[in-house]
Amino acid sequence: MKADDRSRCVDPENPTLEPGETILARFHGDLDAKLRFGSTIAILTNRRVICNSLIDSTRIKKDDGASRDRREWPLLTISAIEASDRGGIGRLDVVGADGLLGSLRYTLRRAPEARRFVSAYRALAAGRIDETEVQTCDRCGAPLSPSGDPCGCRDRSPTAHPARSLWRLNRFAKPRANAIILGFVLTIAGTAAGLVPPYLTEPLVDRVLIPRQNGENIPFYKIYPYLFGLAGAAILAWLLSWARGYVMAWVSERIAADARSAVFAHLQKLSLEYFGGKRTGDLIARVSNDTDRICSYLSVNLVDFSSDLLLIGGTTIVLTALDPLLAAATLIPLPLIAWRVFLARDKLRRGFQWSGRVWSDMTSILADAIGGVRVVKAFAQEERENERFRRGNDHVLAANDRVNTIWASIGPMLLLLTQLGVLVVWTFGAWRVFDGRIQVGVLTAFITYIGRIYTRLESMSRIVQATQRAGVSSRRLFEILDREPTVADPADPVPITRPRGAISIRGVSFRYGERLVLDDVDLEIEPGEMIGLVGLSGSGKSTLVNLICRFYDVSEGSIRFDGVDLRRLSMRDYRRRIGLVLQEPYLFYGTIAENIAYGRPDADRTAIVAAARAARAHEFILRLPDGYDSVVGERGQSLSGGERQRISIARALLIDPRVLILDEATSSVDTETERLIQDALEELVRGRTTIAIAHRLSTLAMADRIVVLDQGRVVEVGRHDELLERQGAYARLHAAQADPAEGRDRASSPGEEERIVAPHVREFTDN
Repeated sequence: MKADDRSRCVDPENPTLEPGETILARFHGDLDAKLRFGSTIAILTNRRVICNSLIDSTRIKKDDGASRDRREWPLLTISAIEASDRGGIGRLDVVGADGLLGSLRYTLRRAPEARRFVSAYRALAAGRIDETEVQTCDRCGAPLSPSGDPCGCRDRSPTAHPARSLWRLNRFAKPRANAIILGFVLTIAGTAAGLVPPYLTEPLVDRVLIPRQNGENIPFYKIYPYLFGLAGAAILAWLLSWARGYVMAWVSERIAADARSAVFAHLQKLSLEYFGGKRTGDLIARVSNDTDRICSYLSVNLVDFSSDLLLIGGTTIVLTALDPLLAAATLIPLPLIAWRVFLARDKLRRGFQWSGRVWSDMTSILADAIGGVRVVKAFAQEERENERFRRGNDHVLAANDRVNTIWASIGPMLLLLTQLGVLVVWTFGAWRVFDGRIQVGVLTAFITYIGRIYTRLESMSRIVQATQRAGVSSRRLFEILDREPTVADPADPVPITRPRGAISIRGVSFRYGERLVLDDVDLEIEPGEMIGLVGLSGSGKSTLVNLICRFYDVSEGSIRFDGVDLRRLSMRDYRRRIGLVLQEPYLFYGTIAENIAYGRPDADRTAIVAAARAARAHEFILRLPDGYDSVVGERGQSLSGGERQRISIARALLIDPRVLILDEATSSVDTETERLIQDALEELVRGRTTIAIAHRLSTLAMADRIVVLDQGRVVEVGRHDELLERQGAYARLHAAQADPAEGRDRASSPGEEERIVAPHVREFTDN
């Protein structure tokens, strides 16, 4: 670290603050001057900056404090604090009037903290910060930037309780409110009908059977009313239960279907950034398995639990009316059962959370293996994929075993408590009969009622297991629904009336995560102009195209279409003006005609054939067994790469776009197919603003201008011949492609490789 004579050694980790001095920001670096991992620190106060440059603390003697190179600079000696990053390495520079005072290095995961540090200094220098009221993060206690940027500490907020996630399903239940009310009424009626048979048991025993047994002359027809009552109550209870089951199944299926549709529709709204960090199998599991689990919970578990709860409530009322003391003895085990189930709740929730994760992992393995089956077979890795799936399946088995083990310990305990409850009823009821307080019919009714209650308790206790499982599934759905798209439509979009196709790129920078991909790019593209984008891999070509398509939003600067910022346009309206031809064209399962008409589903067969002719695809389509009605299979695997590419071009032609994006459209086909595709592209680009990415520089011969990108910057712009004459970056790329051996020799000449490949390495080690 460089420093002037006005700096002095201090301890930046525990600085002694002067009266009235306040810490405004902290920065923790993780690289030293030799780019080794460790920890550094910089502190900004309202009077000075304190920092050290030490990283590898294991190489420093603990008693040698001076070797830590701790420094401080008064704010009056600092002219700027800047943060920058190149090639995955960042640096925080403290600059004085005479040059660099010192700098800290860091990996890009520290970049947000570095930017907050710089923002705090700039706000302090501009007088926009209150030195006496510094806001701190409510999680980690770190001072926050006055710019309002959130703290970078990891969010440790507890996950939502499953019951809360299930409650949020009411947004899907509200449209079915009438059916839900009907189902609830049917549940009450069915429960009431189920309470009738035991109630008829008491007079049947006391007034008919026992008197008859004691010798009284009771005719048999006296039993008929009770038998008809029992039969009628049973039939009515069955009909009401059937109706309830049908209504609630109808409701739950529609709630689950609405949830599936909402989740899928929201996935379509989310930006590409979201999908970059997700596995396909996990998303599929959420949309399919989790919604199915919620449906099962609503139609079976929750309905049964509600019915059982009403049964227990109604039974308690009837038992209390028959004999309050015996009713109290009957219900003694219920609090014990509820307490035991409550204890297992948290363990079950954690078990189901783990089960959901490993199930998604297994589904992802399945999706990867099936989607990449050609690669698997090409490299003879079937056994490896089998082993991956077996491991994933074993994890699912272990998770389910864990849950089942917990539940297995509950079931026998519940059975024991219910048996003890029945024993209590028999003991206390017999004592009451012998004491002459109740008749045998009352005890018989009690035994019947308590049998019904206890047989339902075990199934009722399963509501905890089902609720935890469904709650986890519900939360996984709302994790998607709560995610806001990073690229969103404006509230009041500007309509596109007569698109010309002019694109203006002004001061555009873009970060993917914390990596700077594009850095201050300026480019004006005229309507109908063809621009070629070239550069080494990772130079930012595809990123620039993604920004033009507005798959992502720029971090800085703006991109304008016909003079209007893309962020003010409707994405649907704008993207209908863009035709995209990718290096690896994606075809959907369906007919060739359906794939060509994907952007215009209402296109007639004449327009589809015309687009196919222009794309040089008509001839090979007619050779297929069913012509345009031939099914291409998933991802178009039944077609060759060149055939898929020409269908992709026809798909772009059909929508008649004003802006055409060609992303390596001919890089993976043979020479003959490339010629056919080039012929099709000549038809496609005519009269349209075209942006073409190409590694084969020969494919850009018809470009009006060629833009050369290097490490996210535009380094050259011009026509093919002009760029060759300059003998710059484009000439080197052209020479390397024309003669690979010569290109390697030139790149490996003294000093050239450092200049071309990794200038940032020299930049970060000069100091």
